[in-house]
Amino acid sequence: MKKYFPYITRPILVLSLVSLFTDMASEMLYPIMPVFLSSIGFSVVLIGVLEGFAEMVAGLSKGYFGQLSDVRQKRLPFVQLGYFLSAISKPMLALFSTPVWIFFSRTIDRTGKGLRSAPRDALLSNATTKENKAKVFGFHRSMDTFGAVLGPLIALWFLACYPGQYQTLFIIAFIPGLAAVLFTFFVKEKAGIPQQKKIHFFSFLSHVKNADGSYKKLLWGLLIFALVNSSDVLLLLKMKSTGVSDVNIITIYIFYNLIYALSAFPAGIIADKWGIKNTFLFGLILFIAVYIGFAFVNMEIGYWILFFIYGIYAACTEGIAKAWITNIVPGTSAGTAIGAYTGLASMAAFGASALAGVLWAVFGPEVAFGFTACVVTVVVLYLMRVPAATKA
Repeated sequence: MKKYFPYITRPILVLSLVSLFTDMASEMLYPIMPVFLSSIGFSVVLIGVLEGFAEMVAGLSKGYFGQLSDVRQKRLPFVQLGYFLSAISKPMLALFSTPVWIFFSRTIDRTGKGLRSAPRDALLSNATTKENKAKVFGFHRSMDTFGAVLGPLIALWFLACYPGQYQTLFIIAFIPGLAAVLFTFFVKEKAGIPQQKKIHFFSFLSHVKNADGSYKKLLWGLLIFALVNSSDVLLLLKMKSTGVSDVNIITIYIFYNLIYALSAFPAGIIADKWGIKNTFLFGLILFIAVYIGFAFVNMEIGYWILFFIYGIYAACTEGIAKAWITNIVPGTSAGTAIGAYTGLASMAAFGASALAGVLWAVFGPEVAFGFTACVVTVVVLYLMRVPAATKA
């Protein structure tokens, strides 16, 4: 690989494998969690509260741990502990089925995500240059998303052979999770000089307030997008409402992840040549097209086409957004900048899904998807005025 892709260094490859195995473990469980929780007596409301609380924990902690890694100028301990917590949360779900224990296990898992996300991305950024940054983030997203393809396939195969054996699947998911933790010990980090300052849990918000204008402009655009970028569950619900079978819905969603995984690395290569900003805006234009399509398409073949485009959109935006952020902030504050973005975006996602759900219930899916497409069009026009990088 080094011969053809010299910028994919050992730390980048190892961190990408770590993400692949972790996502494989998580995505084994994601499709069956609602079914499992229902089987042990969780109501729909309690499932919503559980997932909402878990994601809130992850979202809020991303900013704090990202900034803490900046202050200490050491990322790897956060990465290792974060992946460890996520790994052990999987078999914990198999031990007891009481609501308190399930809440505790899911919170441990999401705390792990909050711990590792921004420090890991800062590690990736430190291993790049501005000339190859999008390639590296694209490669990482590609490997991560391959895990999202393999995980559900393994879960579907296992449950087809052993129906209802959810606890066993939780234990199996621990295997790739543990592999991810072990891989982190092959990453070496050169620690920087710690910053002499004290922070609290919400200090990253003060950092955002006092940050460079280019970063704040970009952050506002990304957060407005997050405020209308509702959960993919609504896209799946639209397919369900037009008669697509459950098996085909899962198959189409796996297909989307496969397209995303195959496209992320090439999208990064293109972004480093064409421009990170241009690639990201192109991705948002694809997003607009997909949401307009979902407002009017009612045929299964149309959903296959839309999810193909949706996979390319994700490849052009997910990792590319982080590459854009790290191009306009100093390396010493990359953890805070990425953590603030991902944390606030996670919180905004709650509002996005709630708003889309209300619009759907009151006016129908056409208005819900159409409203999102209109707002994102405004976001594209706004982001065209944001710098692609700081001046050298």
